[in-house]
Amino acid sequence: MGDENRAGAQRLERGLGLVDATTIVVGSMIGSGIFIVSAESSRLVGAPGWLLAAWALAGLLTILGALSCAELAAMMPRAGGQYVFLREAYGPAWGFLFGWSLLLVIQTGTIAAVAVAFANFVGVLWPQVSGADYLVEPRHLFGSYAVSLSTQQLVAVVMILFLTFTNTLGLKVGKWIQNVFTFTKTGALAALIILGLAFGTRSEGAAFTSAWWDSWANGWTPEGAQPGIGVGGGLALVMLLGRAMVGPLFAQSAWNNVTFTAGEVRDPGRTLPRALLLGCGLVVALYLLANLAYVTTLPLAAIQNAPQNRVATAAMQVIFGAPGTVLMAVAIIISTFGCNNGLVLAGARVYYAMARDQLFFGRVGSLNARHVPAVALVAQGLWASLLTLPRTVSTDPRTGATTYGNVYTQLLEYIISADLVFYALMVAAVIVLRRKRPDAPRPYRTHGYPLVPLLYVLLATLVVLDLAYLAPKTSGIGYLIVLTGIPAYFLWRGRKRNDE
Repeated sequence: MGDENRAGAQRLERGLGLVDATTIVVGSMIGSGIFIVSAESSRLVGAPGWLLAAWALAGLLTILGALSCAELAAMMPRAGGQYVFLREAYGPAWGFLFGWSLLLVIQTGTIAAVAVAFANFVGVLWPQVSGADYLVEPRHLFGSYAVSLSTQQLVAVVMILFLTFTNTLGLKVGKWIQNVFTFTKTGALAALIILGLAFGTRSEGAAFTSAWWDSWANGWTPEGAQPGIGVGGGLALVMLLGRAMVGPLFAQSAWNNVTFTAGEVRDPGRTLPRALLLGCGLVVALYLLANLAYVTTLPLAAIQNAPQNRVATAAMQVIFGAPGTVLMAVAIIISTFGCNNGLVLAGARVYYAMARDQLFFGRVGSLNARHVPAVALVAQGLWASLLTLPRTVSTDPRTGATTYGNVYTQLLEYIISADLVFYALMVAAVIVLRRKRPDAPRPYRTHGYPLVPLLYVLLATLVVLDLAYLAPKTSGIGYLIVLTGIPAYFLWRGRKRNDE
């Protein structure tokens, strides 16, 4: 099986250097989250200090995960990355479940969420692009779920399909788009931070008018933040801090995407660990500074109630007025476009690796004339497009009014729970493989081993349990999608045995 995967990887072009690999890390991480999710996180915790704490804890998880993943990436630089790590540590079933979940919800759900955010900010420039402007009115499916097609959702679908097409044209095209857009959006985020801290700081900012840690003093209550939470006091705040980490974790996720492209990285034993650590360190620092700029520029209520959660555009509007809103919208459109290019490019390599192991449709393991897995790219693009369509439905028992869930927020909660489980398994694989293959070459070894991987697993487990309690409907869907991979695995394993 490993030989088959290596044979497949050898047919891929090793055309990615350190700069290219680092831009995949940075570009896949910096997308829409940093510009949007602080609104929801601040509503959940009710104080600027706790908002920054949610981002800091998410950043700690990211750094711990990258330190651990770097060892695996240098040890097994093959197409598929995390899929290969899980397969080698726990067996083919676990690798398959990850790849299956990646296709059905994790990677494609992230692509869909970023595409919806792209369309959200296109709506700043063209108000006709709106989540409430329906081409197809919401149609109820079952229980509390419906599907719809708004102009916002349509723009998201077009964006996904366009990037899928450009990535079928070859690695050079995808790499060029990734590098250009990553440098552009990193500069835009740095400009937001500098402008916010240098020119946006004002006495009305949350940092100066709100209690930093006493959420109750700011008018916050656990029941108001999460109706029906069932607990109160400090415990409620800690639990809601865990849920407030969903957005920051999403904004900092996808750093592992560079491992999916390991079969196309030059000198992977050196390049992959450096790209992971450089990229993650840079993004975590930028995110913390961006949130510091938000709380020094905007009042807490303005962060919590930013129109359509667009905190970054609200900050730029305070500094520059209406032109600031347009400039920020353009910057975020560039950011989300570049982010999704990296996600589209990297994700398809996992399904390609699965097919090379005969654990997925055979054609998905083929390359086109330009040496890219075009069939895998198309399958990923079509499913991600479909994931932009579902909505949750809720009815106010007092008024009978029906409201439809925010597609972006829903997608985050589908993704994060399942994603964290697989991240934790990947990090734990460092410990498993140290015992299972102690003599295997390791060009890079995890600093702080075994404390670093153990701390990651502990924190990730706490967040997963927290979300299972606070958001069972959306996180539960994510787990159900993972579990559908069990019969699918036995189906493909049976087909593989018959072929042999």
